[in-house]
Amino acid sequence: MHLHDVWFVIIAVLWTGYFFLEGFDFGIGVLTKLLARDRAERRVLINTIGPVWDGNEVWLLSAAGATFAAFPDWYATLFSGFYLPLLLILVCLIVRGVAFEYRAKRPEERWQRNWEHAIFWTSLLPAVLWGVAFANIVRGVKIDANKEYVGGLGDLLGGYALLGGLVTLALFTFHGAVFAALKTVGPIRERARALAVRVGLVAMVLAAVFLIWTQVHSGDGRSLPALVVALAALTAALGANLAGREGWAFAFSGVTIAATMAMFFLALFPDVMPSSLDSAWSLTVGNASATPYTLRIMTWCAAVATPLVVLYQGWTYWVFRKRIGTQHIAEAAH
Repeated sequence: MHLHDVWFVIIAVLWTGYFFLEGFDFGIGVLTKLLARDRAERRVLINTIGPVWDGNEVWLLSAAGATFAAFPDWYATLFSGFYLPLLLILVCLIVRGVAFEYRAKRPEERWQRNWEHAIFWTSLLPAVLWGVAFANIVRGVKIDANKEYVGGLGDLLGGYALLGGLVTLALFTFHGAVFAALKTVGPIRERARALAVRVGLVAMVLAAVFLIWTQVHSGDGRSLPALVVALAALTAALGANLAGREGWAFAFSGVTIAATMAMFFLALFPDVMPSSLDSAWSLTVGNASATPYTLRIMTWCAAVATPLVVLYQGWTYWVFRKRIGTQHIAEAAH
């Protein structure tokens, strides 16, 4: 195995970690409108991710940075061709972070309600757009012989890509619902479990259609087991949620996201961005990678830094592991 193959796997792991962690972040943001009934309950939901949401986004920075350094041609084509969707995601993430920090700075209801609207929309839109982006990457886009994207914005919004956006939105909302049930007490916990059933059934139907479509169009024998694992894990998550086993429901929901991402990257390899115009023009792990010397330096840096980041983030989750409810929210913080 060459170093560019290793870095393809590393980038796949980084994106999987990002969607596993940020997935329930986005889900909680969406649930502030779908699940919470008053300001106190919205505060409870926000507090479940309050200590960790910004750390979760480190995985996005790592994935994008690794792509830039290990596969500069992939990074250049991706970020120039998908400029508008990725810019919208970036704006959403910036506004979302500001909304989390500024919501409680003033007690006026209108002030807090406006920031809550911002949290909802800046969670929903990236959840959809990431699915659209990865669906296009796997299916293939208009790349010419110069490794440049020559399509338009409309070319990124086909039926397959939009279905991919709905799948990630449904999966992340389900992931957020089981996380809310895992992290809360009282009525909001019971409603989160009930909502997770409804959202999970929708996610099951959408994911089955999308993953089978992906397998038929882009998959092979390597990606098929990941498809089976993804659908089996989602079924298990629904069953665990119905049984009141919130920890297992969350774990299986995470496995669903991880298996879905594994299927994407297994279907993609050895390409990193297939060309829909001519397969000879596709970007691959070989023709889009950095020099071997660069990859060796990156490998040593990743070997030292990654375990430290994982240990620190794991410690953060351990410290903030307890459940919360409206009784833990001071009246002045509502």
